[in-house]
Parts: sequence; C-alpha cells; structure tokens
Amino acid sequence: MTLMKNSPIKEVPLLSRGKVRDLYDLGENLLIVVTDRVSAFDVVFDEVIPDKGGILNSISAFWFEKLSQIIPNHMISTDPASYPEPFSNYAEDLRHRSMLVRKLQMINAECIVRGYLEGSALKSYRKDGTVNGIKMPAGLQQGDALPEPIFTPSTKEEGGHDINISVKQLANIVGTETAQALESASLKLFAAASTYAGERGIILADTKFEFGYLDGNLTLGDEAFTPDSSRFWASETWEPGHAQESFDKQFLREWLETLEWDKTPPAPALPQEVIAKTAARYRDAYQRLTGNAWV
Repeated sequence: MTLMKNSPIKEVPLLSRGKVRDLYDLGENLLIVVTDRVSAFDVVFDEVIPDKGGILNSISAFWFEKLSQIIPNHMISTDPASYPEPFSNYAEDLRHRSMLVRKLQMINAECIVRGYLEGSALKSYRKDGTVNGIKMPAGLQQGDALPEPIFTPSTKEEGGHDINISVKQLANIVGTETAQALESASLKLFAAASTYAGERGIILADTKFEFGYLDGNLTLGDEAFTPDSSRFWASETWEPGHAQESFDKQFLREWLETLEWDKTPPAPALPQEVIAKTAARYRDAYQRLTGNAWV
C-alpha cells in the first residue's frame, strides 16, 4: 500500500476534509477515504504514518460487520471495484482505505463510554471525585477499572475541544428518547467489544461513537473501535498507578510532550523512529483484534 496524505481523486470535489479522512458526496451515499495523516492535540502533521489509513478503515469494517446484530451501521462496501465512477477507477489507491457508506441524519453529540480511569475522566476524578458528575469510589488510581462502564457524552464542536456533558444535558439537546437510545446502544456495543478484545489480550479502556438516523432507525456511523477512537491497552502490561502502554498514537503524544512546543501550528517534524514505532502500534492492534497480520 502506498502512502497517502490526501485523496488522489480530482474529478469530484471534496465534501469535507477532516484531520484524517476525506469525504465525497454521492447523493444518498458518501465515500470515505481514510488517509495516513496523523494529528495530535488537534494539529495535523506534515508527515504520515505508513498503513495507518488502511488499518483504521479495516478495523472499522471488521467491527461494523461483527456488531451489526446489536445495531445497524452505515457501511455498504469496502470494495473499490463496486464504487461508481470515477471512484472505481482509483481501485488500487482506495483498496483497504475506503468505505462506501449510507448518508445518515447525524446526531450532534459524541457518545463516549469509559470503563477505566484515564484522560479527562482522570482529571475530573482528581478534581472532585466524579466522572461527568457521577460520583466514583475514593482511592482510585490512574488506569483503574471503574465499578462499571459509564456513558459520558460530550458536545461535538466544529472548532476547538468537545465539552463533556451530563446525560440530562444530552437529553436537552437531542431529546429524552434519543438520549436513552444513545446510552443503551453505546453501552451494549462497549460490552460486546470489551469481551471480544479481552479474549485477545486487549483492554478497552474507553471509546467514542457517532450515531445518526437512517429511515427513522438509530444507526452507527463514523468509525468503530479503532485506535483513533478508543484507548486500547495491552492486558499483559496493565498496571494501575501510571499511564498505560497503548495501541495508538500515544507514543507520538508522549514524544511531543518532551518538546518545547505550544501545541499550535506549525507542528514539529516527526523523526523516523517516532513514525515507525507509531505505525507498529497500529499494526499490532489490527493483528490482535482481527487475528490477521497486516500485509
């Protein structure tokens, strides 16, 4: 697979360009192209991570298929030969790293489930003993398992960081019925994925989802249980009390924290060692989750 910083398709204008993905509008459907771009602290870097786009897209496709009995999802196909022209003409470029999906009426919220104490949950707990306003037991350490997985939604901001909100605040935004459906679906998906990942030596610490409606039915969209949307930890090295070894770009973030960089553009250049070790973590996540080596 060749490296891809930007989608090569020129005949059709982009609908949008995110930190990692390029989107095209196909009427009732969308085409998502997952590039090898990498971001940290909301800044996109000039360098790319080899295989990252293909791995992220393939992991999402794996989970969409595996968890489809819990809730429907937006995936139609990951085979570029089945895409309409001119996209099918780019089959080699798009292989593994693209997905044709149904267009959803997206719900303007991030649905987050946390099973372990890390990230913004840890900051909140250290401040007042709560996570998203939910009281937690005293004496928990960084990386500890929570008494049970909890639903902690946030806003979805166009610019800047998302803001954590309570389930009641979510209900005020999307309606009580939708908020309850989002919480139920999120917890069911998290439970199923946690069990599966745990059998393969991976702890699912937390994850985020995006949902929408298709023909009136709640539908899972965006991505599912990828290293970019989830914290995956190695079971064999898990040890509460400090940051855990993870299967994502945490290695990159930790390297960045050693720099005198104010986390605003322009981003610092990434050394080859950081790029290689970050890529290795993505490949390891793919192999553990799917049981197949990334080729």
